[in-house]
Amino acid sequence: MVCEPGCGNRGGQEADLRPPADTIVAVATAPGRGAVGIVRVSGADVAQLAQAVLGQLPPPRVATVANFLAEDGTAIDAGLALYFPAPASYTGEHVLELQGHGGAVVLNLLVERLLRLGCRRARAGEFSERAFLHGKLDIAQAEAVADLIDAGTAAAARAAVRSLQGEFSRRIEALQAALNELRVYVEAAIDFPDEEIDFLENPAIDARLAIILDGYHELLAAAKQGVLLRDGMTLAIAGKPNAGKSSLFNMLLGEDAAIVNENAGTTRDVLRHTIDLDGLPLHLVDTAGLRDASDAVEIEGIRRARQEIRIADRVLYLADVSVRGEDTLAGLAPELAALAPGLAVTVIFNKIDLVGLPAKMLAQAAPVQIYLSARTGAGLDLLRAHLRDCAGYGGAQSGALSARTRHLDALRRALAATQAAERALRSTGALELFAEELRAAQRALGEITGELTSEDLLGKIFGSFCIGK
Repeated sequence: MVCEPGCGNRGGQEADLRPPADTIVAVATAPGRGAVGIVRVSGADVAQLAQAVLGQLPPPRVATVANFLAEDGTAIDAGLALYFPAPASYTGEHVLELQGHGGAVVLNLLVERLLRLGCRRARAGEFSERAFLHGKLDIAQAEAVADLIDAGTAAAARAAVRSLQGEFSRRIEALQAALNELRVYVEAAIDFPDEEIDFLENPAIDARLAIILDGYHELLAAAKQGVLLRDGMTLAIAGKPNAGKSSLFNMLLGEDAAIVNENAGTTRDVLRHTIDLDGLPLHLVDTAGLRDASDAVEIEGIRRARQEIRIADRVLYLADVSVRGEDTLAGLAPELAALAPGLAVTVIFNKIDLVGLPAKMLAQAAPVQIYLSARTGAGLDLLRAHLRDCAGYGGAQSGALSARTRHLDALRRALAATQAAERALRSTGALELFAEELRAAQRALGEITGELTSEDLLGKIFGSFCIGK
């Protein structure tokens, strides 16, 4: 039997995932002092808890002024109470939110009161996990909640909102539906061979496969942009002392975060900062100058520099063009060879202002070479454009969807299975193999939205959330 997309237990076939029966509580606002602090409660016992803490169950979805009562009837705090009866709540359960003053002591007293009444402290992400288990969110949407909270740029926030509102999931479901239609057709050809269903000669099959494959590529492009917006790209700025590494760091950052001095070895430790490049987070790492050193502190700085260089997504290797001259790539060969093998490297010839050279980029060279001035900013636009190209970033309006590496992996496996199905059909006409590969593609897509989900995966996903969400 062919299963329609989304059929079966939303928790999946790999684990019997049922919503817990107990009631949980947590502070839902950030730690520390604030004007407002929120305590969130979710579960079957909300009505009784509200009666004990508020003296009444507030009317649904109406902000109600109330005292939050201790066991002896005195007020712990006063504020607003909001009651959301199931299933019309974030978690799909009865939910009570108590909005009081944002002092840590007051909030802790309120949580302790609810714990004594029978609540359990919520685990990280448990409210969103219950929303998933009650079918209020799928896994991709739940992950988008965390991505929205953690968004470092406006573009990342917009991508997270698109996924939270279901755009990513709808496109996954459309692919699953298209795959399902093909499976229905091919399995009819397998089960009823006497009906003369001419599957191989039907031109609609080619058209459907083409639409599905185009859908994969479009979704992969949007998801790749989303991963970039979420994770960004790490750049290690490296080179000999006095090449202008800290000057470039400051210029990209737009402030004097790193000390710049003509004395060699000024940078001893690793400096880090994240900047926003048209919505793309760039994690800049300024490192100590690479040379043979005798000072113990500088030696440690160089060791740390080499460690950062090894794990960076790209290395910006600076050379002083005023000392080396313009045609110096051959002279840099020993320095570049001393870097860790397999690194993505861009060579930057700095200080063109001292020798009157124009800013330029040799994009066809290997490695790419950029001539600029970290002091005046000449050529910085070339570097920024180059970094966008290296990341494959399409810009803040690229239609990115908030996505994670696991989503890309599942999409690629689904694409590979569909391509294998097409090859099997064309080369051997094996309809059974064709149908099996399509089923594998559907399973891979189901991992993204949570139709097929293990408890271990849920633990990893929701364990990365903040408490109270």
